[in-house]
Amino acid sequence: MTFKTRFAPSPTGPLHLGHAYSAMLAHDLAAVENGQFLLRIEDIDRSRSRSHWEDQIYDDLHWLDLHWPDPVMRQSDRLAAYDKALDDLWARGLLYPCTCNRKDIATAASAPQEGAPLHGPDGIIYPGTCRAKWQPSSASDPRPKDVPLRLDMTAAGRLLLNTAQTDTIVGSFQEDGAGPNGETGTITFSLEELTKSIGDVVLSRRDMGTSYHLSVVLDDAAQGITHVIRGQDLFEATRIHVVLQGLLGLPTPQYLHHRLIRDEAGKRLAKRDDARAISKYRAEGASAADIRAMVGL
Repeated sequence: MTFKTRFAPSPTGPLHLGHAYSAMLAHDLAAVENGQFLLRIEDIDRSRSRSHWEDQIYDDLHWLDLHWPDPVMRQSDRLAAYDKALDDLWARGLLYPCTCNRKDIATAASAPQEGAPLHGPDGIIYPGTCRAKWQPSSASDPRPKDVPLRLDMTAAGRLLLNTAQTDTIVGSFQEDGAGPNGETGTITFSLEELTKSIGDVVLSRRDMGTSYHLSVVLDDAAQGITHVIRGQDLFEATRIHVVLQGLLGLPTPQYLHHRLIRDEAGKRLAKRDDARAISKYRAEGASAADIRAMVGL
């Protein structure tokens, strides 16, 4: 099997040193394995994506001496694939519409009987307000397109347990790097872990028609990605992705979650931190070798 990985930035701001580290690490590992490095543009957030930021991505990565085959996959060209997957999950009764806003969720999650709000990969873990109103028979109706849809994680986990004929392990993945707490090797997780630490995640947003979790899983499978290389901040989300892979009959790649590049205060870099944008270092006369040294490659 040919080693194949990718770098998948969103064109919503300038690439910074953290992006450079992730892209160069993936590119280097593909070269070592005589494999392939792909670029994918994750532009499903049409309200924030800008063409000039996409152009800047290509320019910065070429300046870093990174290369990839054309054409570049763009998520905005794959909405039909996301629709098809949502239709499948809806028809199987695994999705339900949710009309809660962020304030509703925070209020419900912090109710005295629930205790303090718990945070998961998607923010505050959804307390199930709309799930309690949903009737499974509605899965036979057309999928609604004007309201967010959540994955019924309990139903999804039980289905995977039945498919795998196991009493406890819902899914697993191979971690070649390390999670935030040093997790490595074969990572397994139970239904209880899914429901308590992740909950019913949104798979289709009103303004996107999809979500990061659904799109990244479908895109990795479509591109034949064998190794996903990304930051430790996405380690917890991998369980969501493995669940979706199982539900949709898709292969699970190997994962390598790497350390995050942080500022002097120990805070991880964000796109709003223009002071560490690759373009700024370029303008100040830095070289690609200088960037490699800065991020420890």
